[in-house]
Amino acid sequence: MTDSTPRRKPVNATMREVAEAAGVGMGTVSRVFSNEGAVSAGTRAKVEAAAARLHYRPSALARGLKRQSTNNVGLIVTDISNNFYGEFAQGVLASAKELGRHVILCASGEDPATEREYIDLLVEQRVDGIIAFPTGSNLDAWDTARRIGINVLFADRAVAGVDVPSILVDNLGGARRLTEYLLALGHERIGYLGGPSELTTGSQREAGYRLAHEQAGVPVHDELVVRTRFTRDTAYASATRLLNSAVPPTALLAANNILGEAALGAIRDRGLRVPDDMSMVMFDDVPWARLVDPPITVAAQPAYAMGVSAARMVLTEGAGASSQTVPVEVVIRRSAAPRHIDSPVPGS
Repeated sequence: MTDSTPRRKPVNATMREVAEAAGVGMGTVSRVFSNEGAVSAGTRAKVEAAAARLHYRPSALARGLKRQSTNNVGLIVTDISNNFYGEFAQGVLASAKELGRHVILCASGEDPATEREYIDLLVEQRVDGIIAFPTGSNLDAWDTARRIGINVLFADRAVAGVDVPSILVDNLGGARRLTEYLLALGHERIGYLGGPSELTTGSQREAGYRLAHEQAGVPVHDELVVRTRFTRDTAYASATRLLNSAVPPTALLAANNILGEAALGAIRDRGLRVPDDMSMVMFDDVPWARLVDPPITVAAQPAYAMGVSAARMVLTEGAGASSQTVPVEVVIRRSAAPRHIDSPVPGS
């Protein structure tokens, strides 16, 4: 004979249910688990026994509301395998440790649904602050986090409609200077492999590429401007499509290191050599960019320093933090060369 009585779901046990099972008030249960206030040994034992039977676990949110702080900060990056985010995270960790805080690291994979799950999780945990590389979605979730007093800071990207401070790099200036360098080498068909235009990094870096052409009086060939997601498979396919243009570019600007990695792979898989057959430059400086032969010319972002600053901004300045724009450094290496006189030119 089976017991048809519905079983209590352990995850649904509440503080009130523990109080009822132990025959005490909710305030007593709160004092037991927060270790604040006097509770007799006998009462503590009853409460702990009831909590064990019900599989009750006090939430970080409840403890945080009592103390007004959990000493945690959330960090939402997009791709933990990307060196840029790794260096940024190291800076956040170092700064948070110095400030006596812990870091909860999340990776959204550029997926808005996953990002929302992590925002909700961090709100439930009542973290002191959230540093995020936003997808550009979930405006209501970010608004909820701010309304309950969580300090939010966006890194590397700003989002229209969300009034939070940000720490950005000079995306436009860095891309403009890289493009100017290629134009000065005589390249007039410069391919651009960039990110989605709805992201700050995508729109501003493309704007820098276009501005350099405008100031040099060289037209942009729109068929050489390809926007793609920051994932290796889609980036490789997009780089291949760019190289397969009816009149291919003689030089290429990749708008971050994932796109640069994909572009370099596509160039080599076509049997081309850098810079003999194709000049290439890239936004981001990562270890492989210095180690490949030839090493890649880059616009270097100070990722670690940005992480340190981001943690200090969100944890010490809070809602009063002002947005920052950090300069980039163009590092000239050997991945670009003057255009060969017999290379294709516009109209040929």
